[in-house]
Amino acid sequence: MAAQVQQSADLSHPHASDSVREREIRVEQEHLDRVYLRLEEKIHEAEFLLRDASQRGQVGTPGALAERDAQVFRAGIHLNRLNNEFEDFLFGRIDLLLGKDGKKGPDGAYTAVEPAEGAVREDRTADIAETLHIGRIGVLDEDYSPLVIDWRAPAAAPFYRSTPRDPGRVVRRRVIRSKGRRVLGVEDDLMRPELTASLDGRELSVIGDGALMAALGRARGHTMRDIVSSIQAEQDLVIRAPAASVTLVEGGPGTGKTAVALHRAAYLLYQDRRRYAGGILIVSPTPLLVAYTEGVLPSLGEEGQVAVRAIGSLVDGAEATLYDTPAVARAKGSSRMLRVLRRAARGALELGAGGGAPVPADSGDPDDSYDSDEQVTPAAQGTPTRLRVVAFGRRLELEAAELEHVRRTALGGTAPVNLLRPRARKLLLDALWAKSGAATRHSDPELAAELRLSFDEDVTSEDSFIGFLAAWWPELTPRGVLAAMADERRLGRWARRILNPGEVRRVARSLQRDGHTVHDIALLDELHAMLGAPARPRKKRELDPLDHLTGLEELMPVREETQRERAERLAQERVEYAHVIVDEAQDLTPMQWRMVGRRGRHATWTVVGDPAQSSWSDPDEAGEARDEALGSRPRRRFQLTVNYRNPAEIAELAARLLALAMPGAEAPTAVRSTGVEPRFVTTRAHGSVERAVRAEAERLLGLVDGTVGVVVAMNRRSEARRWLAGLGDRVVALGSLEAKGLEYDATVVVSPAEIADESPAGLRVLYVALTRATQQLTVVSGERDEPDAAGVPDLLRD
Repeated sequence: MAAQVQQSADLSHPHASDSVREREIRVEQEHLDRVYLRLEEKIHEAEFLLRDASQRGQVGTPGALAERDAQVFRAGIHLNRLNNEFEDFLFGRIDLLLGKDGKKGPDGAYTAVEPAEGAVREDRTADIAETLHIGRIGVLDEDYSPLVIDWRAPAAAPFYRSTPRDPGRVVRRRVIRSKGRRVLGVEDDLMRPELTASLDGRELSVIGDGALMAALGRARGHTMRDIVSSIQAEQDLVIRAPAASVTLVEGGPGTGKTAVALHRAAYLLYQDRRRYAGGILIVSPTPLLVAYTEGVLPSLGEEGQVAVRAIGSLVDGAEATLYDTPAVARAKGSSRMLRVLRRAARGALELGAGGGAPVPADSGDPDDSYDSDEQVTPAAQGTPTRLRVVAFGRRLELEAAELEHVRRTALGGTAPVNLLRPRARKLLLDALWAKSGAATRHSDPELAAELRLSFDEDVTSEDSFIGFLAAWWPELTPRGVLAAMADERRLGRWARRILNPGEVRRVARSLQRDGHTVHDIALLDELHAMLGAPARPRKKRELDPLDHLTGLEELMPVREETQRERAERLAQERVEYAHVIVDEAQDLTPMQWRMVGRRGRHATWTVVGDPAQSSWSDPDEAGEARDEALGSRPRRRFQLTVNYRNPAEIAELAARLLALAMPGAEAPTAVRSTGVEPRFVTTRAHGSVERAVRAEAERLLGLVDGTVGVVVAMNRRSEARRWLAGLGDRVVALGSLEAKGLEYDATVVVSPAEIADESPAGLRVLYVALTRATQQLTVVSGERDEPDAAGVPDLLRD
C-alpha cells in the first residue's frame, strides 16, 4: 500500500485527482507554516522570560534570587520542550460534525463526542463544524484557539478511536506526512462514506483509499452500501479486538490487512497507554512497505512507543542491502540453520573473536559422517595449546588435552558462550589447583579455603594467565562467527549431516559478499542470543559546562538530544515489546519467526497475512516456528473477505492463477468494476521485452494520474531500471519479492513464467504481482511464456 492511488471523491474525471491532491497538500502546508510561525513566537517569548529572570538576580535579595531560580527553571523547561518538539511534530487532522455539547475544553476544542441532532440532514449532507490538527504538543494562536491539539489530549481521542462502524463526530481522518517544514503528502480515511460533507462551502475532498470508499458508499442502490458496511464491520472487529492474546487476521489481496493493523496499533496505544508503554513493534517485510507504514502511523509521543521495522532491520547496527538466491534463502531461512549456528557458536571459539584464520585444508572426505552431537573443534592457527603459570613459586602447566577437557566441560553449561567464560576460568583454576598439590597441605577447611583464595588471586593476577584466557576463550561476536562460516571447508564441518554439499557451497559463498541479506539478519540475531553479550557500564551523561558555571545544573534541563532522537534511541535500545504486529506474516521464515519471537516473549500479538501470498517454500515449517514464537497464548481468528483494491476484471484474472498456486483457496470478492480488462502484450509487436515494457509504461502514464509499478523477476531488477530510465518518478521498477504489500494505479507484470520459476513458491509470488493494480494491469509475455494468439501466457489461460 506504499504507492497509494491518489483519487478525489469524484472518480469520473481522470485528471481531477492530481489537482485535488496538490490543493490539499497546499492547504496543509499553509496551516503548517502558520504553526511554525507561532512556534517561533513562543520560542522568543521563552527566551525573553529567561533573560528577564536572569536580570532579577541582580537585585541581590534572597527573595529575588529564589524567584529568579524558579522562573529560570520554568522558562528553561518551556524553551527546551519547544526546541525538542520543533521538528516534524504535526501528523494528523480530523474533520468533525457539530457536536451535542457546545462546551470548549482547556485546549480550545469542543468536548462533544457524538454529533448534534440535525448535524446530518435528511438528504445525507452535512457541514464540517470543526477541524482539529493533531501533533506532539498543543499550540494555541493569539486568540487561544487551537492550531495543534496535543495527541495525548482528550480532544485528540477521536483521531485514534474513530472507526467507520463507530465514527462519532468524525467525517474524515487525515494522516499528514511532512519533513521539517514541508508537507510531503496526505492520506485520508473516510469514517462516514455515505455522507456528502462540505467544508467552507466546498465538498470535502478525499485523498487515497478514502476516495475509493467514498465512491463505493455513494453508489446508487443498496448493494454497494451493504458491501461498504461489510468492509467496515469486518475491519472494525479486528481493530477493536481485545489484546489479551493473539489476534490472527487473514485476508486476500486488497482486503486492507495493513491498514487494519496500523489502525489497531493506534487504537490499542490510545486505549491503554500505560499498558503499552513497553512499546508496539510493527514488523513489515520490505523497506518499501515500512516507508508507507511510517507515513500512516508516525511515532506517537515522547517515548517512541511505536517502532516500525523491516524484517531486515530488526538487528541494531545491521541492515539488509542484498538479496539471496531462492536456493540460499531456503537454506538460511530453514530451522536446520539453528543446529549449524549452535556448532558454529562453539566451534568459533578456537578461531578468535573476529573469526580467526582460515581452517587448513583437510585431507579427509568433507562429507564423512559423524555423531551429530559431537563437538566440532577444527584446528586453528594461533590458538593457545598450552597454559603455563607460576603460583606459590612453582611452574604449573596444562597441556592441549587437558585444556580441551576443560573447554568441553565448560561448554556443557546452558548459558550463552560468552557468558560461560567465568565458568571456563574457574575450571582452569580448578585444574591448576589440582596440579599444584596444595589441596593436601592443610586438613583444616578454613586454612585450605584461605590457601585456595590466595592461589586464585596469585594466578589470576599473572599477565600470562590473563593473556591466555583472552586468546583461548575470546569474546565472540555474531559478525565474527558469521564471517567464520564464510569459509566453505569450515562450514562443511559445522553443517555436516545438516546441509548438503551444494547448500554448504552456496551459503558460504553468499556470506563472502560485503553486506547482509534479509536472511543474514535473522542469523545474526540468533547468534547474538547464543553468544550473549557481557554487560558493559553505560557512560555517564555530560552536563553542559555552562550549567556548572551558573550553578543551575539541578534546575536547568540538559538538552542532549531532540525528541525525535530520544524516541529513536529508546526504540533501538528496546529489545522486547508489549505488543507485536507482524504484517505479511506468511513470508516469514522459521529463523525470522525466532527473531521476531524474541522481541515479543511477554507481548500480545496481532499477526496479519495471507497463505495464498506466501513466498516461503515450506509453509508448514514456518507455521511450526510461528506457533513456537506465539507460545500457548489463546488465538482469535478473523477473516477479511472483501477486495476493494482490484477491479473485478483484474481480480478474475488473479483468481485464475490462484487456482493453480493454491488449489481450494478462495479469492476475496472484488466490489467494483471498471470495464477495463487486463491487457496482454507480446514482444513480437515491439521486437524486445525492453521496448515492450517501456512502451506500456509510457502508455499507462498517460492513462492514470498516480504511479505505475513494473514487476519483474528478482534477477531482472537492474535491467528493468535501465528500461525505464528517463520516464520520471511516477514509474517504479521492482522485483517480484519487493511488490508485497504495495499497490499502484497501474501495473506491468513482465514474463509471468520467469517469476513463477524463480522458486518453489513462484506461483504464489506471481499471484501477488497480479494483484497490485487499482485501475489497470498489463502482462508482457517473454520467451518462456508461450502466449496464445491473443497474447495471454499459458499460466493465465482458462
